[in-house]
Amino acid sequence: MKKLTAIVVGFGSRSNTYACYAESHPEELKIVAVADPIPQKLEKAKNKHDLPESALFSDWKDLANQPKIADFAIIGTQDNLHTAPALALIEKGYNLLLEKPIAQTTEECKQIVEAAENKGVKVVICHVLRFTKFWYALKEIIDRDEIGDIVSVSHFENVGNIHQSHSYVRGPWKNANEATPMILAKSCHDTDILQWLIGKECKKVQSFGSLAHFTKKNKPEDAPHRCMEGCPHADSCFYDAKKVYLDKSMWFRDNAFGEASDEEILELLKTSPLGVCVYDCDNNVVDHQVVNMEFEGGITASLSMNAFNEGGRFIKIFGTKGEITAYMGKNEIDVYSFATKQHKVYELLKVGEHINSGHGGGDEGIMIDTLKFFRGEETSKSICSVRMSYISHLIGFAAEKSRLTNQVIDLDEYSKTFNS
Repeated sequence: MKKLTAIVVGFGSRSNTYACYAESHPEELKIVAVADPIPQKLEKAKNKHDLPESALFSDWKDLANQPKIADFAIIGTQDNLHTAPALALIEKGYNLLLEKPIAQTTEECKQIVEAAENKGVKVVICHVLRFTKFWYALKEIIDRDEIGDIVSVSHFENVGNIHQSHSYVRGPWKNANEATPMILAKSCHDTDILQWLIGKECKKVQSFGSLAHFTKKNKPEDAPHRCMEGCPHADSCFYDAKKVYLDKSMWFRDNAFGEASDEEILELLKTSPLGVCVYDCDNNVVDHQVVNMEFEGGITASLSMNAFNEGGRFIKIFGTKGEITAYMGKNEIDVYSFATKQHKVYELLKVGEHINSGHGGGDEGIMIDTLKFFRGEETSKSICSVRMSYISHLIGFAAEKSRLTNQVIDLDEYSKTFNS
C-alpha cells in the first residue's frame, strides 16, 4: 500500500477532521504542509502533524506557489473561498478532497469541474453521508430490489433549533452572500443522497421557504443586542448565548472555542458574533425550506429542511414491492414487504449523527475510500466523480432559484446554461 501525502488549505474543524486520519493511520497518510491565516490554527497543525516552520503558511497562495509537494490537497476554507485555491492546486496537478459545497456559485462549480477534467486530476467532494453505514445500507437494500422500483421519496433534514442558531444565525453560514444559500450550505448532503439512492436524473425542481423566526421583528423590545448585556429574557430564551455555550454537551462548543474555560467563553461572548441575540443578527438564510423534485421515470421526491426540531435525518422510500422507513439518529432501517406483509428491521451500530461523532462514521469512511481512489485501487460505490457532485449541486442551485422566483425549474434547460 502506497503511503500518500497531503497539504491542507484552511485548517478549520472539517479539514482538521480529515487530516486526523493521518494520526490514526500514519502508515497511509502524512500531512506535509498547512496554510491558514490564523496563527493559533497553524500552531495546532504544527503540533498535531509534527511540521517544521517551513511547512506553515499564513497565505494559501504562498503554498500554491511552491513546487508540487504532495499527492493531494485537502481544502476546507469558507464556502466563498473554495474556487481560487481549488483552481490553483488543480493547475499544479494536485488531486483534491474538497469540502462541500463545491463553490459559492454554479459558474464557479463548473470552473472547478472542467479544470479537473481538463487536467486529469481526481476531485472528491465531501459528501460524507454516502460513506456512513446507515446510508450505504439503504443503498444496498434498494440495489437488492427489496422494495422494487422506487416510486416516491420523502426526506427530512431536521437541522435542530440550536444547530440552526449556532451555524446559520450567529455562525459562519448565516449569510448567503458570504457563504452559500442554506439549501447548498447544509442540504447539498441531502440532494446528493437523494440522487444517489434514486439513481436517476432529476428533471424538475420546485421550492418554497423563508426566514420566518430568526428575524429582528421577533426580538423583544427590551432585549439588548448581546445576550451578555443583561437580557431580561435570558431564563426563558432557548438561545441565550450563556446558556448555549456553557453547555458542555453541545457538539459545537469545542469547534467554536477550543479548550477555553467557562470564564474565557463568557468573556469572548461579549465581543464574538456568537454572543449576539439570535433576533438581532445579520443572517439572511432560510430557517425552513421544502424542495419538490421530479426524477426520470416520473419518480417524485420531497426534501424538507427546517430548524424547528431536535435534529436528525429521517426518510421514507416508497417502492413497488414495499417501503422503507429509516431514521439516521437511531441507525435503524425498517423495510416492509408487500409480499410477506412483514417488517424487517436492520439495526446498525449506533453512531451519532453530528459532526463531533464523525457524521455517523462518514468522516472516516470518506478518507478510507478517497485514499483508495487516489491510489487507483477499487473503492466502494460511495465514491462519485466531481461531475456527478456538480449535478447534485445543480439541484440545490435550481431550488434556490425556484424559491426566489416562484418558478418550476426544468433542470435540463437550467443545466444547459452552465454545462459545456
